[in-house]
Amino acid sequence: MNGIASQSTDSNRRLLFFLSNLAIFMIGLGFAVRASIAGDLQSDLFNGLDLARSAAMVGEVISATFIGFALTLLFGGALVDRVGMRWILLLAALAYMAGSAAVVAASILPLQRFGYLLYWLVYGGLLLTGLGWGAVEAATNPLVASIYPNEKTHRLNILHAWWPAGIVAGGLLGLALAYLQLPWQTNLLILALPAVLLGVLVLRAEFPVTERVAQGFTYADMFRELFRSPGFFVWLFCMMGTVTTELAPGQWVDLTLSNVVGMPGIWVLIYVSALMFVMRHFAGPIVERISSPGLLTVSACAAAVGLYGLAAANNPLMAFATATIWGVGVCYFYPTMLGSVSERYPAGGALFLGMMGFAGGMATHFILPIMGGVFDQAKLAAAGGLDQMQVLEGEALAEVLRVASVESFQVVAIVPVLLIPIFAVLWMLERRKSTR
Repeated sequence: MNGIASQSTDSNRRLLFFLSNLAIFMIGLGFAVRASIAGDLQSDLFNGLDLARSAAMVGEVISATFIGFALTLLFGGALVDRVGMRWILLLAALAYMAGSAAVVAASILPLQRFGYLLYWLVYGGLLLTGLGWGAVEAATNPLVASIYPNEKTHRLNILHAWWPAGIVAGGLLGLALAYLQLPWQTNLLILALPAVLLGVLVLRAEFPVTERVAQGFTYADMFRELFRSPGFFVWLFCMMGTVTTELAPGQWVDLTLSNVVGMPGIWVLIYVSALMFVMRHFAGPIVERISSPGLLTVSACAAAVGLYGLAAANNPLMAFATATIWGVGVCYFYPTMLGSVSERYPAGGALFLGMMGFAGGMATHFILPIMGGVFDQAKLAAAGGLDQMQVLEGEALAEVLRVASVESFQVVAIVPVLLIPIFAVLWMLERRKSTR
């Protein structure tokens, strides 16, 4: 009888791990889909609403995903404990299905009749997918830690490798659909498929309670740690910069690089994501040699160089070369920041990790419209005004968009430059402490 129960437990654990990987894959797929359709939203919808602000509108609606992501992560720890991981993951699946449907609906409704209501429909749809994204992060991390308590690091590394895997799949999907000349809305319909499968699997599985609940820890300990740890706020500020450096260019890369180098910019996102999939498996040995702040210092330097290079890229070879530097730089940012906070402030628990995710998501939410606004101002300045912009075509239009694309990338390139001295000081202080 015990053997049967053990087999049942092992089977359920494998199911839980599989659906967790599927959920992370889904949010990576969604990230790539948003990057793929950014240009289509601008050309098919927002240019007709407001040509002068169309790129800013793209930045605004895509940034809505980061609002949902940030808010869900901020409260996710409490929600997971209160309502259970099953319902959080069901929320994620439903949010991706409903959000995808809303964007598709906005793209096929008549623009002349509905006007700016379509903008808000897109905004609401992408906000829903952001809520789903945050829900996945809030549920899967404690879930995997609970079902594999003796091999957390190994299993969590495998789990988060499916984020770049989803980006690669989504990027290739967008290119394939474009090659087959299928409507860009097909990206969103396919995005809903893993959400449907996730919902079915979540209903079949049996979920444990989180480790914190199982061990009897209270919220009071977490909040007390917040007031006892002023150094945490330095890490919180840095998280805003590291997430912005990684995610904002990733969402903007197809729209901008397609204008600059004459190739689909999504290829760069696919390449960088594949690079991250491999490199994240080697973070442990690097941290052992130079420490977390050391790795973050080197990463910030590489990210800054890579972003400035991407802004100046004028051919595919240069784009891939500088994207490699950027990819190496941003690869370790997110997991290393979370790991650093978890190691230094263990009593902070889910509260600290949720605040880190919230800070990063909100920072990206604010930077994307800024990038779009810079793009719009630069394109109008290069064209000589709105009237001239409306009649441009061919090589003249391409040159205007190239100038605007370069300037929009340069805005975010300053962020990792600001992080370098902060990480360097943390690295120096840690080295000094270890030599005492």
